[in-house]
Amino acid sequence: MEEELLEQILASYKGERNELVPILQEVQENLGYLPEEAMLDIARFVGVPESHVYSVASFYAQFRTLPLGRKRVAVCRGTACHIRGAPHILHEIEESIHLKEGETSEDLEYTLETVACIGCCALAPCIRVNKDVDGDMTPEKAKKLFNGNGNSNGGNGVG
Repeated sequence: MEEELLEQILASYKGERNELVPILQEVQENLGYLPEEAMLDIARFVGVPESHVYSVASFYAQFRTLPLGRKRVAVCRGTACHIRGAPHILHEIEESIHLKEGETSEDLEYTLETVACIGCCALAPCIRVNKDVDGDMTPEKAKKLFNGNGNSNGGNGVG
């Protein structure tokens, strides 16, 4: 399936070197990340060394070379959230889902990340699970939300 999708994407390009970033963006938009096999095929298609594709993919923060979890948990680390306890909330979530910031669970259920600002400072501290934001978060609420064992209890899109 990935191969067919990649072929469809590449069919809309000429195979020129300057198309590398747009191709990578489109592949990631469709697959959620940049699989190694896709990067090898893209390198051949645009006529650049594989190392060049890897260097571009690793240079830009927008690109991911590992799949994301079905539930992307983002803890805001903006000033308001930080002051109101975001580091403690992050720690509680790490303990609850057994991941560190930047990691994805082996079963692809969760990806844990921090973001500079969610944009809900009046509700600080906040977390976002996929597109759902939970404000006025506390370590206790986070523990309850994730049920303390990596299994959610159904709150705001986590379950």
